[in-house]
Amino acid sequence: MKSAIYPGSFDPITNGHLDVIERGARIFDKIIVAVLINVEKKGLFDIEERVELIKKATQGIGNVEIISFEGLLIDLLKQKETNIILKGLRTVMDFEYELQMALMNNKLDKEVETLFMATATETSFVSSSAVKQVAKFGGSIEGLVPSNIVDDIERKINRDDRGVVNGQTRN
Repeated sequence: MKSAIYPGSFDPITNGHLDVIERGARIFDKIIVAVLINVEKKGLFDIEERVELIKKATQGIGNVEIISFEGLLIDLLKQKETNIILKGLRTVMDFEYELQMALMNNKLDKEVETLFMATATETSFVSSSAVKQVAKFGGSIEGLVPSNIVDDIERKINRDDRGVVNGQTRN
């Protein structure tokens, strides 16, 4: 069975991420979506929330596993008995950064291969940061993220940014 790990922060998952997962799931027997725990970075969603959002967004794809991880990606690859990393690319800037990561992972383990997948044209401009920015200022994120998690994202942003939950100010 050939599996690949698709690592990232996914804060939150976007339609671009989902596109890579769906296309990867057609190529590999299994896609392991690995949500990075970065203790140095405070995300909008905590790790458990991100994992749940991804599970919700990918519920119709049978060969996807969603996990969280901390540490070196090559250690996770060994644990999951694969040597393939799948990465989506939107821009040349993405390529430069991801190439550096691919070379580092290959330096740490010569068996590791990173496969780059160009994002679909219709999602090439979508990033998690842009989604959060649009939602924060009341813009529509429909079409940017999976439709079944739009409400989850808007609720979280409204609660975190305005200190308001269901019309009630937090104490």
